Amino acid sequence: MAEKPTAAFILSLIGAALIILNALILAFFTTLAGIILSDSGRALGVFLPRLASLVFLLGIAGLVIGVIVLAGAFMINSEDKSRVTTGSLIVLVFSVISFFIGGGFIIGLLLCVVGSILGLTWKPSAPPPPPPSQFC
Repeated sequence: MAEKPTAAFILSLIGAALIILNALILAFFTTLAGIILSDSGRALGVFLPRLASLVFLLGIAGLVIGVIVLAGAFMINSEDKSRVTTGSLIVLVFSVISFFIGGGFIIGLLLCVVGSILGLTWKPSAPPPPPPSQFC
């Protein structure tokens, strides 16, 4: 069995799941708020439903960011050092961007940052030397 950066993968995977969950909750509750506010009449004006629409779009953007972080986490789960490095960079960059939509309740952001750092510093162990030849 080949060596993989398992801890980096698991931390990034959990962080990506939290970012996606945060984005789904953000989109759901702002949609609900937009429906309630738009049905409440003119007392609240037109500003609040439009603000809810804007926050809904942030939730959708967070969902896209979370899926990209998830793809990067699966790239980390590789034996190839270059794929691990690329996946770690994707997770790091997009998890930091996710801060603007809640960052997976902040704990998702922290897990992704730690996972990506583990992935960037991961070095596979050297392959074992071949057995000595019997014919010298």
